[in-house]
Amino acid sequence: MILGIICFVRVKIGRSHGFEDKRSRHCPYLDTINRSVLDFDFEKLCSISLSHINVYACLICGKYFQGRGQKSHAYIHSVQFTHHVFLNLHTLKFYCLPDNYKIIDSSLEDVTYVLKPTFTKQHIAGLDKHGKLYRAYDGTTYLPGIVGLNNIKANDYANVVLQALSNVPPLRNYFLEEDNYCRIRRPPGDIMFLLVQRFGELMRKLWNPRNFKAHVSPHEMLQAVVLCSKKTFQITKQGDAVDFLSWFLNALHGALGGTKKKTSIISKVFQGSMRIFSKKLPHPDLPAEEKEALLLKAEYQEKMSESTFLYLTLDLPTAPLYKDEKEQLIIPQVPLFNILAKFNGNNEKEYKTYKENFLKRFQLTKLPPYLVFCIKRFTKNNFFVEKNPTIVNFPITNVDLREYLTEEAQATEKITTYDLVANIVHDGKPTEGSYRIHVLHHGTGKWYELQDLQVIDILPQMITLSEAYIQTHDSQVILHEQKNPMKK
Repeated sequence: MILGIICFVRVKIGRSHGFEDKRSRHCPYLDTINRSVLDFDFEKLCSISLSHINVYACLICGKYFQGRGQKSHAYIHSVQFTHHVFLNLHTLKFYCLPDNYKIIDSSLEDVTYVLKPTFTKQHIAGLDKHGKLYRAYDGTTYLPGIVGLNNIKANDYANVVLQALSNVPPLRNYFLEEDNYCRIRRPPGDIMFLLVQRFGELMRKLWNPRNFKAHVSPHEMLQAVVLCSKKTFQITKQGDAVDFLSWFLNALHGALGGTKKKTSIISKVFQGSMRIFSKKLPHPDLPAEEKEALLLKAEYQEKMSESTFLYLTLDLPTAPLYKDEKEQLIIPQVPLFNILAKFNGNNEKEYKTYKENFLKRFQLTKLPPYLVFCIKRFTKNNFFVEKNPTIVNFPITNVDLREYLTEEAQATEKITTYDLVANIVHDGKPTEGSYRIHVLHHGTGKWYELQDLQVIDILPQMITLSEAYIQTHDSQVILHEQKNPMKK
């Protein structure tokens, strides 16, 4: 009796650890896997029940099905279509259905890597040191990081921002390693951390050297954007790239535990600071004597405040409405340093609110490692949106901002020059135009133009002819540190 109990216990223990099925390492159906149809960029939902619980990918047709029990959608699919090899999208384990045994085979490692790419510190450290082309499973060659994003319907405004951010090395490196952010705690019910998870997943796919195809769909990333922005930004409706950039950076900062006082990778990379001098103006319709009396009061005296920024908004001069002799509208041009003069501490500009008018001037007090310019091309009123087509003449390298710093900051900021690394362009009319982006590949030193799935190389001098909308610059202190990694 005692021996019987002992034997029973041994059987239970054995089952709890699980016995390996003899067929696990000799599945006869591995050659039926069709890698050309596998696409893990879309939401992990069962194609029949639309459930996201316990979802498996059929590796023969690429469709997603729930469960693997005898009445499950995956089981029924395997019997109806004789598709036998399935991958659990959560556990990354392979199974043969309807026989329902686990498959163990090293030849499947490339499939799990495409589903969930991982990067070592050594791999990340070498990303910007070479320009090696990789061959996707479909035969096309590509540079990791210089990868097209699918325009599902009208999401090119978000694609260009995501591509620009994916080519900011410290931000990219942070998100390539999930360990950097996976332990951040968020309040119960907080959905904003989904943005962090999806952005990390997208970043790893964009930089994956072992992709099955040379482009990526941002579907899951954009679904998180729609949800977290409460449909302010959508896949099916054209949005504004500057509005999206502003919301996305602030949302990521908050989701990563950042506050006004507490830093995150976002503030470490992009945040600078400035002084704002503001002076209230009397109503323009008041008599001159009354205006003079008001200007003596305390509330009309100039006040100074300190403010941080994640990007600088540059105002364009009003575009002329006249035409030349050939009846062609003249497209004006303006040097970048003319519109940067807004931050020299002397230039004043009037700002109107619903009730009051103010004169403001700005001066920078701290420069970030990566500086973003947003060139204000669109003017909105109650009736329509108007676009300013002025071409900004900007240098690709050596943009020096020293003269826009306060005297104290000039003494402390050692390197104040920046080089362009990404240039987002808006083409066409305000409401129905399209977006494209120019990106510098650090490993090759070459520029590329990305528009949806299209990727072409481009000469630097062609970039300056575009209607630049958002620009990302890296400070030359970054380049200096890369050349001298041992100096700290």
